[in-house]
Amino acid sequence: MDPLLNYENKVGLITGAGTGFGRELAIALNSRGAKLILTDIDKNSLTQTYNYLGEQSNALTLCGDVANEEHCEAAVSLAIEQFTRLDFAVNNAGIAHPQGAMHEMTEEIYDRQFAVNVKGVGFGMKHQAKAMLKQADGHILNVSSLAGLGGAPKGGAYSAAKHAVIGMTKTAAIEYARYNVRVNAICPFFSPTNIMNIEGLKSDEDKMKLGLGSPMKRISRVDEIVNVMVLMLSPGNTYMNGQTIAVDGGVTAW
Repeated sequence: MDPLLNYENKVGLITGAGTGFGRELAIALNSRGAKLILTDIDKNSLTQTYNYLGEQSNALTLCGDVANEEHCEAAVSLAIEQFTRLDFAVNNAGIAHPQGAMHEMTEEIYDRQFAVNVKGVGFGMKHQAKAMLKQADGHILNVSSLAGLGGAPKGGAYSAAKHAVIGMTKTAAIEYARYNVRVNAICPFFSPTNIMNIEGLKSDEDKMKLGLGSPMKRISRVDEIVNVMVLMLSPGNTYMNGQTIAVDGGVTAW
């Protein structure tokens, strides 16, 4: 196997591993030899992901809500207890909200967006970084969004939360760089994951219209985003730090 894509003896943690990017990333890294801790709030979908990996996988699952700091700490502890270290972590768990203009955003929407999309990443990094600092090595990849790089009409609270993810990513990257712990973010354009199954975006026609906003005139496939994650997490990618990588079919080139 190409050493740039060889994850044998590497230990990783993926949140939101029950569906979408998290599931496909788990499958991709498992096939390359990684030992994995997989978490999700939905036990059934998490079990399905585990079953996809097959009996020969080196994966363990933990059901819970990333908005709960104790869950984030437990996930890291499980990695250390079972595999003795944590080489990389992917803070992928996230939620969207029903479409609405800024004046239609409610306190409940803001609270849940910041609980999952911001605190979930912040608590994740807190405990992941502690483990990586002890071993003076590690890579954290946060899943932000193109909505974290610019405005997102009808998705204001989500955009605010994803901007916060980028702010935390850059801050942590600076704080931990001298200890060889790197932090980066990926910012995908629309992709057909569960996060798009919200009011106003459920139909194929709605999703096709969103794709027209890209120079490639389509939304991404899940595997197109996951392939970039695999490359960013590569054991050979050791000097990228504090970056927010847009995978958007050229939207940010306009």
